[in-house]
Amino acid sequence: MAAYRYVIADVFTDTPLTGNQLAVFTDGRGLDDATMQALALEIGFSETTFVLPPEQGGTARMRIFNPRHEMPFAGHPTLGTAFVLGAPLQLGVIALETGVGIVPVTLERDESGRIVFGRMTQPVPRVEPVEAPEVVLAAVGAERSLLPIELYDNGARHIVVTLEAAELGGLRPDGETIATFGITGVNCVAGAGSSWRSRMFWEHGEDPATGSAAGPIACHLARHGLVGWGEEIVITQGVEMGRPSALHARAEGGEGLIDAVEVGGNAVVVARGEFRV
Repeated sequence: MAAYRYVIADVFTDTPLTGNQLAVFTDGRGLDDATMQALALEIGFSETTFVLPPEQGGTARMRIFNPRHEMPFAGHPTLGTAFVLGAPLQLGVIALETGVGIVPVTLERDESGRIVFGRMTQPVPRVEPVEAPEVVLAAVGAERSLLPIELYDNGARHIVVTLEAAELGGLRPDGETIATFGITGVNCVAGAGSSWRSRMFWEHGEDPATGSAAGPIACHLARHGLVGWGEEIVITQGVEMGRPSALHARAEGGEGLIDAVEVGGNAVVVARGEFRV
């Protein structure tokens, strides 16, 4: 029976017991696919990561599992894993090999050397129209979107719906209908200028901090003229769940084309443990 150590971090927050929970197995060597999936189910967080030796020139390879299946890319697991690895490795950039390629995370430190912020360069998303926007609105309990409803795919799939701020608290998502959209999150956003709020729904509930959606949200707002290209926005999420989070995002581009996407935030380690399997 082998022992596998893990770290639990709360991501997109600097306050323990808020943000989005993540378990990071810092050395996944010796674990097969089935055991990784079983551990992700046992822990029960939205995602769990397993760190492995690099294969493509990155700092490390990372595999991401939710309780049901492996994911090619996700935002808070990428940022959280970089925070966990960055402390012992003492590197300024952690380049994580994911299912959609290498995602670099630049880490910022204070005078004591403690990591205080991380910025990941995300894959540029593909944009697709949503064929039945009225079905999406009905699925979250909204009447209309201020901007066109579109789907963004950066390795994770996210629909973006833009609402008035007063509508966010009253949304009543229908998980059965959302499940018919496939492995897709529905992100309802509201705000102005650099300050935005978001709620993300998927078939099994709500997410407190969705890093893979923050980049597409910045892209969506820039493409439709509500923020400037290159302007950093702060997205508050998880408030209704009692796990507030803050995600910083910006998109570079112009004339409807996306050139680069960056998402940043903080993370805090809250627990360490060991599984014997």
